Amino acid sequence: MSLFTGTASYYRQYRPGIPEEVATVLDQAVASGKPRRLLDIGTGTGLVAEALLGRFDDIIAIDNDTDMLKAAEEALQPQLPDGARLSLIESTAEDFKPPTGWQADLVTICRAFHWLDQATVLALLDDQVAVGGAVAIFGDNSFWAADSPWKQSVRAVVQSFLGEERRAGNSTFKHHNRPYSEIMEESPFNRVEEIRVPVHRTWSTNSILGYLYSTSFAAPHLFGGRLDEFEAAVETALAQHSTEDVFPEDNEFLIRIGRRGTE
Repeated sequence: MSLFTGTASYYRQYRPGIPEEVATVLDQAVASGKPRRLLDIGTGTGLVAEALLGRFDDIIAIDNDTDMLKAAEEALQPQLPDGARLSLIESTAEDFKPPTGWQADLVTICRAFHWLDQATVLALLDDQVAVGGAVAIFGDNSFWAADSPWKQSVRAVVQSFLGEERRAGNSTFKHHNRPYSEIMEESPFNRVEEIRVPVHRTWSTNSILGYLYSTSFAAPHLFGGRLDEFEAAVETALAQHSTEDVFPEDNEFLIRIGRRGTE
């Protein structure tokens, strides 16, 4: 069972996409020219690949969740520009092998680096990234960070149903506190630039629940027969923060772009 079993439809509909400002930063991280090749690791339902359609001509997007890839296929193929190529491959980052002679100009890892064997993947990418290419590791803050009163209330409800520790599917979330830039500096991509892109969003109770069901810490199956009870508890908690069902969020994408120190 995947950590994200049962979440694909929620992920596609309720996970915030990649803002245009972030797509522009990624686009400008590598030189122009044709063909431009993108490797998107942990693509999920294809949000990063979607944001970069038309900017890269040859895209390989990988994920180890079949349902996620199916959702990505359904969403992205109808949008694919003429002459562009998109390959969706079921694989982990650790096991992925690109086609013979294929090297990426840009590798993107969005909201997924914490699930990887980080040093191993970065070492493997040394052979998978073209000369002059770059690796971009980025993401915004999860609701679990609870950086506002309404998010704190939502997290408290999740904890009351599933326990104090953050879940990761049927297990608990294990993660180090080392900055990603520090890990990158120990890899072949050791020239690291950090860029922050602020994001303002507005949520409703429905979109908050949809987002929660897209996560590994509040996937629907984790609640068993108590899902309706959970939804009612979230609605009650959120009602204390807004009478109009409007919940503002100030977030940011932290983008780390790594390049080889020898180039």
